[in-house]
Amino acid sequence: MPLFLDTRGHTTLGIALCARCSRKFPLDELFEDPNSTGLRVCISDRDDLDPWRLAARQPDTYALPFTRPDTPLEAPDEFVPTPND
Repeated sequence: MPLFLDTRGHTTLGIALCARCSRKFPLDELFEDPNSTGLRVCISDRDDLDPWRLAARQPDTYALPFTRPDTPLEAPDEFVPTPND
């Protein structure tokens, strides 16, 4: 049975179907689903954004940017070249 929708007072007079429940709605009452691009759904069928689709969290910087190594900076005696006399 057809359903008459009064679209007066909306931004457009268009009527569209929800992609999930297939009910008629005024065109400005349908929203894009955040998980499926191009899918226009009503507010009751709209999903929340899947957190696994978000960018990965940046790792924390625990190390200081200019650290010195714990080893001494002098070369051991066995690696120091001796002058050839």
